[in-house]
Amino acid sequence: MRLASSVAVLAAGALLAACATAQAPASAGAPVAAFDAARLSEHVRVLADDSFMGRGIATPAEPMVIRYLSEQYAAAGFEPGGPGGAWTQDVSLNRFTASNIQADFKVGGATIALNQGQQIVISTRLPGSHVDLNDAPLVFVGYGIKAPERNWDDFKGVDVHGKIIVVLVNDADFEEPALDTFNGRAMTYYGRWTYKYEEAARQGAAGVIIVHETAPASYGWATVQNSWSGPQFDIVRADPSAERTAMEAWVQRDVAVDLFRRAGLDFEALKAQARRRDFQPVTLTGASFSGSFDVATSRVTTHNVIARLPGTTHPDETILYSAHWDHIGVGTPDANGDAIFNGAVDNATGTAGLLELARVWGAGPRPERSIVMISFTGEESGLLGSEFYAANPVYPLETTVAGFNMDSMNVYGRVSELGIIGYGQSDLDERLAAAAATQGRSVAPDANPAAGAYFRSDHFPLAKLGVPMAYAEGGGEFRDEPRQVRSAQRDEYGARRYHQADDEWSADWDLSGQIEDLEVLYQAGRSLADSRVWPAWKPGSEFGPARAASASARH
Repeated sequence: MRLASSVAVLAAGALLAACATAQAPASAGAPVAAFDAARLSEHVRVLADDSFMGRGIATPAEPMVIRYLSEQYAAAGFEPGGPGGAWTQDVSLNRFTASNIQADFKVGGATIALNQGQQIVISTRLPGSHVDLNDAPLVFVGYGIKAPERNWDDFKGVDVHGKIIVVLVNDADFEEPALDTFNGRAMTYYGRWTYKYEEAARQGAAGVIIVHETAPASYGWATVQNSWSGPQFDIVRADPSAERTAMEAWVQRDVAVDLFRRAGLDFEALKAQARRRDFQPVTLTGASFSGSFDVATSRVTTHNVIARLPGTTHPDETILYSAHWDHIGVGTPDANGDAIFNGAVDNATGTAGLLELARVWGAGPRPERSIVMISFTGEESGLLGSEFYAANPVYPLETTVAGFNMDSMNVYGRVSELGIIGYGQSDLDERLAAAAATQGRSVAPDANPAAGAYFRSDHFPLAKLGVPMAYAEGGGEFRDEPRQVRSAQRDEYGARRYHQADDEWSADWDLSGQIEDLEVLYQAGRSLADSRVWPAWKPGSEFGPARAASASARH
């Protein structure tokens, strides 16, 4: 089940447009070698092939990925960049597989059955062998946020030990941006599912249930089902019970509405109340949750793949490029019987972009600062490979000059804008804008900040520790005909193929837009690699203080 073919004119024009882009007159900082659409397409075709079984981490597919990436990096002239001169960095994880899942709500003398994958999706990242939650009280805690710096506390001192908290996805401004308590429509980290689970553990809850709604989540129920029904992973933690609850779950909105109604509560009215600072947690009187499941816990080692091109003058200073190589692997068959989640766009395209960047850097003049490519593992499990690297950096973070992350790149053609995810955070914005301007493109903030993309990809763990990280992607109107067809395909991917088995490679893709984005990332990196500039976070960025703490290491 491949991506629907483009109309004939799109297929015919794809390579021509890509070549035209690649052969445009060189500007300052332009690559010596041209980015190659055919090479990009072939990398994606290989990595998204069924033989790679969806690139699940700690599966037989992982050695295949490592072999392919390391061979390509070596051919580009890069050297092994991992610890001890290896191509990889070991990432130790716990793997959790829940089975024999049984769950229900009890309310008003009735029992609401909850079937895994249908009404509810249950998982865990707490080591153990069995979870048994029997008639646990349910407490609605709004968005489940505790943010002292914003004078916000959804818990109000209510003791939730031994209880299941029910929370909304996203944050309080999503439904009412004018409140501007959490940056309006632009999601903060408080809106991410990862934060909801973390805060539930800090509050001592027995479990947490997120109410799924497509708009504030920015993805449908099928994405939840596919992402959390299989094995879950987490980094090895010294005290996991302090950071993880026994049960992490999502429930369908209609199920939650019915539960609240049976408990004498109005779900929509409570949602509106939850947008106010004076919201008080609400116990679902007469309602409880029961759930039991077995947990198979095992220790696995997966790998970040790291390649390095040493700098000539300042090799101890690093420009970083990153993209995650992993995807979901093999899951539940779809309506067509396809169980392999190939992850062609997400993120074989970003991985292909890394390989092409490596080839272009290797073909050009050697930079003064070192260039490091990291193909991260475990992104689909919660940015685990990048979290591990941030905690165990191979190259010191204080002398990592900046980084550029790629995830799910444009395969539909040239566009008018460069969308900068997290626009306004660092002065990398201006460097990207200058490079995009050479292509006649403007920059724009994230087109859908409510989706929280800045907190959903591998630049984020490094940004949290102060490294200026950029995440940019093509956006805006398409520049070439047929524009409506291209726009429809882009929209259809988000609606029907993201985290689905249908995320497959297509020979009909137009990669000219991806090439333009790669040229921008190359030029921005080159401008830093041959300079003494240290990019900075802009005033007011929450990441600035972490960078400032290591200022003495940079000169």
